[in-house]
Amino acid sequence: MQAIISVLLKDRIQARLLLLAGLFLGLYSLALTLSPIVRFRSFNEVYRWQHWLGFLAWLCIFAVAYYQVRHQLPKSDPYLLPLVALLSGWGLLTIWRIYPDFGLRQTIWMIVSIVVFILGVRFAGLLTFLRRYKYLWLTTGLLLTALTLVLGTNPMTGSSPRLWLGCCGVYFQPSEPLKLLLIIYLAAYFADRQLVVSVLPPGESDSGRVIQSGATSASSSQAPLLPLIAPTFLMIGVTLLLLLVQRDLGTVIIFIFLFSIITYLATGRGLILLVSLLVIGLAGAAGYVLFEVVSLRVDSWLNPWLDPSGRSYQIVQSLLAVANGGLVGRGPGLGNPILVPVAHSDFIFAAIVEEGGLLGAFGLVLLLAILVTRGLRVALRAPDVYQRLLAGGLVAYLIAQSILIAGGNLRLLPLTGVTLPFVSYGGSSLLTAFVSLLILLKISQQSESRPTYLPGTRPYLVLGALLLGGLVAIAIVLGWWGYYRGPALLVRTDNARRSISDRFVPRGDLLDRDDSPLTKNSGTTGDLTREYLYPQLSPVVGYNHPVYGQSGLEETLDPYLRGLRGNPVWTIWWNHLLYGQPPAGVDVRLSLDLDLQEQVDAQLGDRRGAAVLLNAETGEVLAMASHPAFDPNQLDETWEELVADPLTPLLDRAVLGQYQAGAAIAPFLLAAANEQAVLPAPSESSILTIENLEPNCALPVGELTWSGAVAAGCSEVVGELEKELGIGQLEDLYQKLD
Repeated sequence: MQAIISVLLKDRIQARLLLLAGLFLGLYSLALTLSPIVRFRSFNEVYRWQHWLGFLAWLCIFAVAYYQVRHQLPKSDPYLLPLVALLSGWGLLTIWRIYPDFGLRQTIWMIVSIVVFILGVRFAGLLTFLRRYKYLWLTTGLLLTALTLVLGTNPMTGSSPRLWLGCCGVYFQPSEPLKLLLIIYLAAYFADRQLVVSVLPPGESDSGRVIQSGATSASSSQAPLLPLIAPTFLMIGVTLLLLLVQRDLGTVIIFIFLFSIITYLATGRGLILLVSLLVIGLAGAAGYVLFEVVSLRVDSWLNPWLDPSGRSYQIVQSLLAVANGGLVGRGPGLGNPILVPVAHSDFIFAAIVEEGGLLGAFGLVLLLAILVTRGLRVALRAPDVYQRLLAGGLVAYLIAQSILIAGGNLRLLPLTGVTLPFVSYGGSSLLTAFVSLLILLKISQQSESRPTYLPGTRPYLVLGALLLGGLVAIAIVLGWWGYYRGPALLVRTDNARRSISDRFVPRGDLLDRDDSPLTKNSGTTGDLTREYLYPQLSPVVGYNHPVYGQSGLEETLDPYLRGLRGNPVWTIWWNHLLYGQPPAGVDVRLSLDLDLQEQVDAQLGDRRGAAVLLNAETGEVLAMASHPAFDPNQLDETWEELVADPLTPLLDRAVLGQYQAGAAIAPFLLAAANEQAVLPAPSESSILTIENLEPNCALPVGELTWSGAVAAGCSEVVGELEKELGIGQLEDLYQKLD
């Protein structure tokens, strides 16, 4: 009776979790459909419908999968299938949202994966079958991987690395199932060698318990390690050699990790973990020296800001996507994940963070953490050594690969090119992940019986701590880039999301002191452009261009013109939550007087130079001219000419030009000299005559004082004051004025 209640309870948990997953994905699909309305703020836009095909396919195939698991594996873990259903559905809809063509392909691969999964569910002796032919499976995987050296292709680039076998538009990457085959081989090998003790605990009878033949009471930690693992070196060595030749360094790291983890679980020797870290480090160093692609990835990991538009473009755009997500994300369909290269595969984690925000990312990390705990629970309750090692290895594979790709997206780890299991685009990866789920469910089906005695749970606890620690590190780095460093990243000029936002959100106008517009927006939402109404002010006003960036007041006042400042905090937050965009920018009134500006420009004419007109009482800038100027409305047509022009029209001479200070510096020199009390009496100095010549003054000199000479604009007074101050005090003064 208790067994029946347990089965019914598990079925209820599984069914309700699947319903919650379906509800989440259904709402996500609805949000994707309505996203054009929100983005363009109009009901006349074309709705998105294509992804519903993926959602309906997901709904049908997982309904069938649930039915089969319910009847064939009623005692299996009730959390694993809903967990994987949510992960795979989330990834599928994200792929549909980015590239519908790849979404259709992923849907087909998901159907194939579920069909294989269902066939495996109905295969009663699957685990024994896999164990019996372990050498055959691994050898077949190696042969298929070796075949890529001759017949390999790359469906994405057509060039190296050629890691796929393909025919008729269908491609398969043998190195993906090779990971699973390695786990099966190692689990079966170590179980056959009886490295894990299978003796009964003290004081317990052996009645009702089947002890594996050949089991001994000797501790595995007392047996020599090298003779135990030496027979595996040939198979592992051939595997790593093939992957190194293919330059698939990400998979090499996964293989070394899996070998060391399963060996550690089987022997309890912590030394193997330290050795594996050393081997991974040596492999990385060798890859850095031998393979250009590895050196590029390591360099971009160490300092991506040196070449953000070149070799580090991928990782910089990934970090910008994470920063753009913020706390709650831009919303389904409202981000710009397509700006990140390979966003449907290698960088799908960044794509999810941009539209789901930190909350969505933490949710994804939490799902992976639950997979760790449930998977290791299955391992600890497994009925024999083989299944225990197999379950532990599968959990290590799924989570370690997830940490690798998420860490690469966040610059926590170098990019490796592996996929996010169940989530990323890739048929080979998806099929392998679903077979892994199948095996875990098969093992958990038998966990209700008394598990085989485990002398120590420490290796499995260490594995769990390592995997959960990696996920915690992912969460911490997410907060660093998405919250703490996010605002600084978003204002970078290489953030194309800024120019995209300008097409949808009206930018604030620049006005003169009488509210005459200097700029205006034209076009409709989604196609807004910036117009400059007085091009002669271009060196001062600057420009806001999607390709050439910003300059002048457009750059200085950008937070206000973009609506990120000057609006109420609630308005900014609400627009971010509802539209994934800032509110309309605020207009900025300048102190410039357009009438006076026109007069100053007319006076300068075609001459090269600058002029500034100030209000002597308030210090307001009434006019600021820099000639020659340019037309910011014609940057697309004239940029190359402007950059090459020796007259440098892009330079704001009024602000950035360098000129001799002349008599203009005299008031500052006089103030410094008075402060230092170094001035002689006026009658004792020659401020009015130099070598008995008439002084060069702009105005008649009145009273014979230092201030009188300065007020008259006598150029000689500058030299006299500098002489009195001396070099040291002059340097201090100019540093203060800089």
